[in-house]
Amino acid sequence: MTKDEVIARLKEGNKRYLTATANDGDVSDAIRKDTMENGQHPYAVVVACSDSRVVPEDIFMTGIGELFTIRVAGNVITDTQLGSIEYACGHLGCLVVVILGHTNCGAVGAALSGDGEDHVKSLTDYIHLAIGNEKDYDKACCLNAEAGAKIVKDALGKGDDAPLTVAAMYDIKTGEVRWL
Repeated sequence: MTKDEVIARLKEGNKRYLTATANDGDVSDAIRKDTMENGQHPYAVVVACSDSRVVPEDIFMTGIGELFTIRVAGNVITDTQLGSIEYACGHLGCLVVVILGHTNCGAVGAALSGDGEDHVKSLTDYIHLAIGNEKDYDKACCLNAEAGAKIVKDALGKGDDAPLTVAAMYDIKTGEVRWL
C-alpha cells in the first residue's frame, strides 16, 4: 500500500464504524496463526489516548495485525512513544503515523484545570507545552494532537522516505474522525 492508500483505508474504516454495531475486522484463528508464524505487518501506527472510549482498532474497523497501536493518557509523545513509533516504521514497515486526539480528553482537561498531581503531572507538563495558553477545551485537544504530530515529524523526518505523520481528532459522541 502507498501512504495515500493507508489514509484512504483508515477513512473508509471510520466511515463503516459510524453505522456499525460490531467490528468487522479479522480476528479469526487463521489471522492469529498467520501473524504468529509470519510476523506482524501493520500498515499504520496510531498513537491514541488510553481513554476506554477510544479504541483505534474499532474506530478504524481493523483486525489483528493491521495497526500498531500505542496508547497513553493524553496521547502525549515522549521518548518512549517515539521509540515505539521508530520500531513500527523501521522494523515493521508502517507507512503512516496517526496521532489520534479525542474530544473531552481527561488528560487535556487536567492540564486546563491545573498541573495535575503526582505522576499525572508528567502528562500534563507535556500537554501544557502543546496547548500553551489555550483555554478552549476543544481547541486544546486539537493543539495537543497537532503538537504530537509535529514532535514525530521532527524526530522521523519529513522526506519521501519518512512516514506520513498526521493528527486527527476522534469525536467520542459521534464516532467520527476529523483529520487535522
